[in-house]
Amino acid sequence: MNISFSRFLTLACLSWSLLPAADVTANWLGQSPPVVKVGVSFGVPFKKGAWQRSDSLAAKTAGGQPVPAQTWPLAVWPDGSVKWLGVAVSGGPDVAGPLQLGKGVALAPAVALTATQDAGGVSVDTGVLQCRVAARGAALIESLKIDGRVVARDGQLVAMTEDRADYAATGAVRDERFVSEIGKVTLEQAGPVRAVVKIEGMHRSVRGTRAWLPFTVRLYFSAGVESVRMVHTFIFDGDQEKDFIRGLGVRFAVPMREEIQNRHVRFSGEGEGLWSEPIQPAAGRQGRFVAKADGADIYPDQLAGKRVPNSAEVNARGKSLLEQWAVWDSFRLVQPNADGFTIEKRTNSLSAWIPAGAGKRASGLVFVGDVSGGLAVSLKNFWQSHPAALEVRNAASAAAELTVWMWSPDAPAMDLRHYDIKAHGLEAVYEDVQPGFSTATGVARTGELTLFPSGAVPTKAETAAQAAVGREPPVLACPPQVLHDARAFGIWSLPDRSTPFKKSIEEGLDETLAYYQKAVEQHRWYGFWDFGDFMHSFDADRHVWRYDLGGMAWDNSELGTDMWLWYSFLRTGRADLFRLAEAMTRHTGEVDCYHLGRFAGLGSRHNVRHWGCGAKEARISQAAYRRFYYYLTTDERVGDIMREMTIADSAATEFDPMRIAQPATEAEKKIAPGRVRLGPDWFGFVGNWMTEWERTGDTKWRDKILAGVDSLAAMPLGMKTGKNLVFGYDPETNRLFQLSEAAGDYNLATIMGGGEVAIELGEMLEDPRWDKLWLQFCRLTTASAEVIRQDMQTGTEGDDDARYARPDRLAAYVYHKTKNVAFAKRALGGGGFGGGFRASGAPTRRIEGPEVLNPLDEAARVGTNGAAQSGLLAIEILEMCADQLPTDMPSAPLRPEGTQGVRRNGAPNAAPAIKTGL
Repeated sequence: MNISFSRFLTLACLSWSLLPAADVTANWLGQSPPVVKVGVSFGVPFKKGAWQRSDSLAAKTAGGQPVPAQTWPLAVWPDGSVKWLGVAVSGGPDVAGPLQLGKGVALAPAVALTATQDAGGVSVDTGVLQCRVAARGAALIESLKIDGRVVARDGQLVAMTEDRADYAATGAVRDERFVSEIGKVTLEQAGPVRAVVKIEGMHRSVRGTRAWLPFTVRLYFSAGVESVRMVHTFIFDGDQEKDFIRGLGVRFAVPMREEIQNRHVRFSGEGEGLWSEPIQPAAGRQGRFVAKADGADIYPDQLAGKRVPNSAEVNARGKSLLEQWAVWDSFRLVQPNADGFTIEKRTNSLSAWIPAGAGKRASGLVFVGDVSGGLAVSLKNFWQSHPAALEVRNAASAAAELTVWMWSPDAPAMDLRHYDIKAHGLEAVYEDVQPGFSTATGVARTGELTLFPSGAVPTKAETAAQAAVGREPPVLACPPQVLHDARAFGIWSLPDRSTPFKKSIEEGLDETLAYYQKAVEQHRWYGFWDFGDFMHSFDADRHVWRYDLGGMAWDNSELGTDMWLWYSFLRTGRADLFRLAEAMTRHTGEVDCYHLGRFAGLGSRHNVRHWGCGAKEARISQAAYRRFYYYLTTDERVGDIMREMTIADSAATEFDPMRIAQPATEAEKKIAPGRVRLGPDWFGFVGNWMTEWERTGDTKWRDKILAGVDSLAAMPLGMKTGKNLVFGYDPETNRLFQLSEAAGDYNLATIMGGGEVAIELGEMLEDPRWDKLWLQFCRLTTASAEVIRQDMQTGTEGDDDARYARPDRLAAYVYHKTKNVAFAKRALGGGGFGGGFRASGAPTRRIEGPEVLNPLDEAARVGTNGAAQSGLLAIEILEMCADQLPTDMPSAPLRPEGTQGVRRNGAPNAAPAIKTGL
């Protein structure tokens, strides 16, 4: 039925009076709405049964103004109700938060976005922007139109390589250029508020037949919004010994319709800084001579980007000067490292580049256009992901060429080889290198760009605002209380400083996080392949993180670092922690994992090179580390990654994770096709399947989990069956098999995301067998086979003093479920609980002068394993044992009991499995 817009608004507003009191809210990170109108998508969690697929969402600003919103289910509960709801809005300065969200009549946008697909491609109209996406060829974006004019066209991917196949013998290097070739285009969402276009293809040689570097590009459009978000992913599928990428970028042609004096180029610098010039400044030796016929000066208007007269409209002297002044045709900003950029320009290809400016850290936006329209493009994390560059060429021609270089051709070529030609060993450097395993083939990299087409030259303030939005795209998120009440991502605590004990723990958590934030900057954890990751271990004598020491270098999610950062954000809502966790998710999910090739579905253990370690395991690639970002932001690329990793069980069967530490016997090989550990392997698979089950509602993923539950329930010692908790595994049936009579224990089983997955699984599975198995495992983690057999009859072994429970989240979980105080005391009294400097007594000291390259703050005891695990334990135990927490801080710091557990691959760990804080 048709209703008037005013009637529609009345119904929408009326619906709010019918909402329950506990409406959900979402606010802008940093509290302020974006300075430029952009599209934003975010996730909203719901308890089981609270939101149905048929429910409609109404949104309004803090001032009560209805906001058009588009919704879709991101995850569902087993009963079919929505667990996570994706919400898309168009936000700008007028959309003040917090947004109020609830059941009601959804408001349609004043001008709905439309997106249609035909044989030739996809057409999108946001009401203010029209875009045509091609179905084939090199140009992904055929055209961008503003006010009916094409302001950018032929948007394509470009790459350059050095082929060094003959370099060792002859010293010859062959250059080759590649452009995108579209293979498939999918219209994933089609409005009315948000449209998403997915483009897949390869980079094909301009002069040859080679096609490589698979890419996925998603374009995001929003109703009433001119800008376009672009998420670019490529996978390295070459030979790292000979394929050296010299340049990797995105290129557009920008029509130049106006005369030279009405054309402009801009680069964003630091903060609000802007380099902004016409390609022919209208000033010369004796000042401003170009004037209109009436004598008025045109130079101020030109510098502001406003239209100035054509040459026919200026006086004779002005016309003469315009003919004599240099015309600058090409411009580039190059950021070779995290600490400096340069700007250069030149008049033509036969002349020199001259310096035109310099600075420290450019925010990553370039604009070229004339007063009839142009295009600005911003690259997120520009300086952090160096070497990067922004380039404009042919600005004096009929169409300028704008290129955003994610890897600058002015930098040395990308070298993905391993750091040495020999392995150095677990004993020497904690390194597990195996022939042919230190390969980059299959790793990926994702970058985010924002396109800002315009119908004129923006004001300088508008360009600076665009640069700010591109540098840190606006984010909407539900506040911590909403996420906590919905039990999003399991059991975790909100900050509470109401007692000296709680205050000390919270301060320790904050200081540990602050230390790592500072370490990112002081130790320059930046670079195209590195940004987002942390280092693993610290060398207090050299005052550096062990960047060059085998398995002690990059962390690669080792003991749940990703989770630590995400839970820290969930409980605080801090924007800086969101950005820290976001960068880590982008890195670890792409660079540390394999997306094609022999190791597809697995990730690499920590090493000097992110892909250097021979341990290729599911614990690094598991969805449990990535699902935070997916559900909080609806990011489709992370959704792709999680789906890719559902095959991890098959890959792990081929590459037995215990092949070195505990080689399979001939008898074991006959029992099952492969072997896996309960954790982190099987728990990693379970997290993948649980995530796919809730995303799709398809019970085949639940059944994979239940096959394992059935297997464990039938074993004599339940989840404790087998030496080191190693089981036989069949990827065809997903069943686990007993391999030994021993009662196993394995210190890595639940400290690499396994504990968090198992706890959240209970709410999804609702299976009494699982509940019994998991609770028994938590109660009797260190118990002998005899004790476990006895417990199979009594169900109460060790309950009097919790002596068999590991003093960490497992003991806390038992208390949470049973309220047996012995387990709360166990959890609080002996583990890595504490999470920071104050709890561990580890202050920092300032080091300057000749002892270090740059001044830095150093902790007496620091290690990312300990920081991540102690942080997670504090966050979880504070919640699970909330009513048993002491009021005052103990006189002696809480310290781990020092249980060493089982060592990876039979070698000693470099540090205890769990350390207190830093």
